[in-house]
Amino acid sequence: MNYKSTRSVKLYIYHARQCDPKKCTGKKLARFGLAHLFENIQAIPRGSILLDPMAEKALSPADSTSRGITVLDCSWNEVERVFPQLQMKKLQHRALPYLVAANPVNFGKPFKLNSVEAFAASLYILGYKEQASNILSKFNWGHTFLELNHEPLEDYSRAKDSREMLRIQDEYM
Repeated sequence: MNYKSTRSVKLYIYHARQCDPKKCTGKKLARFGLAHLFENIQAIPRGSILLDPMAEKALSPADSTSRGITVLDCSWNEVERVFPQLQMKKLQHRALPYLVAANPVNFGKPFKLNSVEAFAASLYILGYKEQASNILSKFNWGHTFLELNHEPLEDYSRAKDSREMLRIQDEYM
């Protein structure tokens, strides 16, 4: 058994209050006690991995999860305005590699993952596959995300570092 599969990573959500609360995957994760929700940027734990689509470095199995993983829960239309506010925080900014969304809003669109998909992808890549599956199980379409992206997620999870992640990503784009 993989040691990481018996442990879990702390998940944090900075909620920017821009989405429909009834459809918000971040809020649902918080209601189930699977993630900690913050509405203040200053509350994001220092040193956590921030999943940032504009980051220069790709997330890889070489990254440390000791401080947790943070997702910014905001509208894709606002992402370029909101992320620069987080540049000054002491966070590990990491981009997710090429993956396809399975959520009903952005189904089939590359890179347009919602919060739970972003968490699940990062957990899977970092070796926490059981936790990834668990958080997706709260959504009736969640299993579809892992099915659509199974092959790339497996390949990404075997990468040594960010550079190798980019090389693998190029094979899927």
